[in-house]
Amino acid sequence: MSAPEALRIGEFARRVGVSTALLRAWERRYGLLRPVRSPGGFRLYGTEDAERVARMRRGLAQGLSAAQAARAAVAEARPSAGLLEDAAARLLQAIREYDEATLQAVLDESFAAFGLEAVLRELILPALAQVGREWEQGALGISQEHFASNLIRARLMSLARLWGRGGGPVALLACAPGEQHDITLLAFGLVLRSHGWRIIFLGADTPIATVSEVAESTQPAVTVLASFDPARLDAESAPLRRLAKRIPLFLSGPGATEELCERLRLQRLDGDLIEAAHDTAHGAGS
Repeated sequence: MSAPEALRIGEFARRVGVSTALLRAWERRYGLLRPVRSPGGFRLYGTEDAERVARMRRGLAQGLSAAQAARAAVAEARPSAGLLEDAAARLLQAIREYDEATLQAVLDESFAAFGLEAVLRELILPALAQVGREWEQGALGISQEHFASNLIRARLMSLARLWGRGGGPVALLACAPGEQHDITLLAFGLVLRSHGWRIIFLGADTPIATVSEVAESTQPAVTVLASFDPARLDAESAPLRRLAKRIPLFLSGPGATEELCERLRLQRLDGDLIEAAHDTAHGAGS
């Protein structure tokens, strides 16, 4: 059964015919539900959550285990790979031709059709990674890489407007000193915001002393420092260890290698960007 948008769990459970205890278990164990938070900090469940619950129940009725039914329910919710592949091809062609109108049109259509998480996970971030690879191979110029990064960053920043408001926990996000690439961290913040978190975004090339000062005054639930280059984090090892003794600090990005984080004894955001945001929201913010 479908449910209107933005229901608290008691009413949502009544509408979908599943107990609140079971819904919470499915959310915690399998990531079946993706609630957002109200300005007051309440989890709110909507139509997509109700559809996943319905698919979960059908899977269980067909004899699947709970884990199998959850995987099937979540997989069925993902957009058609073919449609997103077409969007990615159009986006990359627009970047190659410096075609801002087409680039914006592809983003408009994709956000409307697939939503924030799918567009980030399956369109924007892979496209930027492909642009980076083609630049390294000499197939694209630095001008095209800058063209793409600047337009996409501006688009994501427009979605981030007023993301510091509300009553949810605070996440402080910054890039390591010297690190200029902040789009991935920006995307992480947008997903975290969808869970009701408040975001303080310091962006590229942030001194560790600045991160420390802001953390002292705002008391974030988590602080995330990102880098594409392990050397940038390694160079700040002593101040980072001192900072981690005072606040919940995580390193992220390709530069936050498992070896480096283990050596510095610092926490690491691992794996898929979207899942890392979900894990952070349901861990530190619950």
